[in-house]
Amino acid sequence: MDDLKHQMRDHFIRYASYVILDRAIPNVVDGLKPVQRRILEILFRQNDDKLHKVANIVGQTMQLHPHGDAPIYEALVTIANKGYVLDKQGNFGSIYTGDPAAAARYIETRLSALAKETLFNPDITEKIPSYDGRNDEPVTLPAKIPLLLMQGADGIAVGMATRILPHNFNELLEAEIAYLEGKNFKFFPDFPTGGIMDKSEYDKGQGKVKLRAKIEVKDPKTLVIREICYGTTTESLIRSIDEAAKKGKIKIEEINDYTAENVEIEIKLPRGQYAEEILDALYGFTECEVSLNSQIMVIKDGLPWETNVHEILAYNADKLVEFLKRELEIERDRILEKIFYKTLERIFIENRLYKKIETVKTLEKIHETLSDSLKPYRKKLLREPTHEDREKLLQIPIRRISQFDIDRNKEEIAILEETLDGVLKNLKNVKKFAIRYLQTLLEKYGSLFPRKTRVKAIEEIDRRAIETKEIKVGFDPETGFVGTKVTGGERFTCTNFDKLLILHKDGTYKVVNIPEKQYFEGANWVGIADKKTVINVVYKMKDKGHVWAKRFIVEKFILDKVYRYFDEKGELQCLSTNPKMEVELQFTPSQKQKKQICLIADVPISGAQTRGVRLSPHKVKKVVY
Repeated sequence: MDDLKHQMRDHFIRYASYVILDRAIPNVVDGLKPVQRRILEILFRQNDDKLHKVANIVGQTMQLHPHGDAPIYEALVTIANKGYVLDKQGNFGSIYTGDPAAAARYIETRLSALAKETLFNPDITEKIPSYDGRNDEPVTLPAKIPLLLMQGADGIAVGMATRILPHNFNELLEAEIAYLEGKNFKFFPDFPTGGIMDKSEYDKGQGKVKLRAKIEVKDPKTLVIREICYGTTTESLIRSIDEAAKKGKIKIEEINDYTAENVEIEIKLPRGQYAEEILDALYGFTECEVSLNSQIMVIKDGLPWETNVHEILAYNADKLVEFLKRELEIERDRILEKIFYKTLERIFIENRLYKKIETVKTLEKIHETLSDSLKPYRKKLLREPTHEDREKLLQIPIRRISQFDIDRNKEEIAILEETLDGVLKNLKNVKKFAIRYLQTLLEKYGSLFPRKTRVKAIEEIDRRAIETKEIKVGFDPETGFVGTKVTGGERFTCTNFDKLLILHKDGTYKVVNIPEKQYFEGANWVGIADKKTVINVVYKMKDKGHVWAKRFIVEKFILDKVYRYFDEKGELQCLSTNPKMEVELQFTPSQKQKKQICLIADVPISGAQTRGVRLSPHKVKKVVY
């Protein structure tokens, strides 16, 4: 049993770790989940600037991905619809209507120019064996843009989840520039579906945003929805409007969906309803307004990291500097190697060192002679020539030696040295170089990604106030009927949110919802259960003949539960809400005092279940009000 417990615990931990690290939570470096990264890696390997059939890319990705083709296809469609890293051709579905993409064999894709320029560099990409050991795959891509914040991400793992909202490309790069310059920065979500956003509670991605659809008043009887909230579709929005109409929250005559390339939902209003007046109800009771919560959870250095969007941006900016520095160092070493070999080649040909090895018969002696011949020129070289360097010299054909142009060689070296000076200058101030790199990206791609969501403060809608309606309630003491359809007897005005307090002659009471027409046996008083009305009651104890008075407020109650406001042995004499209520007590003939006037306002207010105050120690024959 202990072995089984240990095995189950071990397997669960492995499963949880796998789901968190390899499936659901994106990596902070490149903003990608493993399946997305594998798709982009395959597209990079297959890249020839032509479109590739998605079915082929899905099949190729299965070399790296341990699961089936369906999740690869779905991930590819999702990342393509983000609009940043993939070009697409064919039906990839619609983010507005929620329609699915066409089958993988009918649609095509390729890496976008932005992705090719900013996501790949094999020289600085760390790779590990794939799940079956037959291929290598990247640990992360060396992303030079904050792709995680640009695209956003959703994921549910074991014991944790992430929801990162998408942001605007231009604003993110400008924020990175500000960070590298040591300035303050701020940025807010931007959604591909547009809409209007209140960012006051965003709190660097640790709070929420409020979104509204963009609704245009076409004429007094017609509304047109032009942009919808992120996370909704035209279908779900129309469904929410229909449900609100069925519940009586709003009144519409008809609703038509003309959405194609852009959203266009037309709402026609009936007689008595006007466009300006119904806007708040649409925001209050339908998906025309939604709240999106943000929860930032990413993978950093192989571990989950709960953070905020500002820290992610700062991390990405630091990573950009790191990647650019490594690229500059690699470029510097390549240029130095080219300068070294071109100088070595010129020395070898210009000084006819090849003549010294013409009579040498063994390869070992040739290398030894050549090495000795190069020693006088060591100061002109950047490093000591190796065996491989000498081997390259020995492989130069005679034709190339005879046609060697020394002046041209010197010009090529001069150009390389000039390029090297630029690389070394950039290496001295990599941050400045990174800022110029980001500015270049903004100039090149900024116009492709304008802000779509307008930022504006949104006032809180009081749904209760919108829905509140005045209604008339009737109470007929003779028949005991209460409700909105009771026409006789007493009538009073209340709202559809109010509850009714029913006081019965037998000393019981209860609170109910407002009925259309309901019979209440022995009902004596009906009013609004507003938790502030003072009720005055005078009742007589049957066994002793004493009269008691009480004043109370019904503050706490459970709907339809029966409570008592005086003892079962009591008999109700009078009940009123008049604050100046007076009663006359008429005593039995045996008493010297015949009557007594009592001001009920003098009785202190107490709870509904308390006994009250005895008005006289004498037996009372009659109470007159």
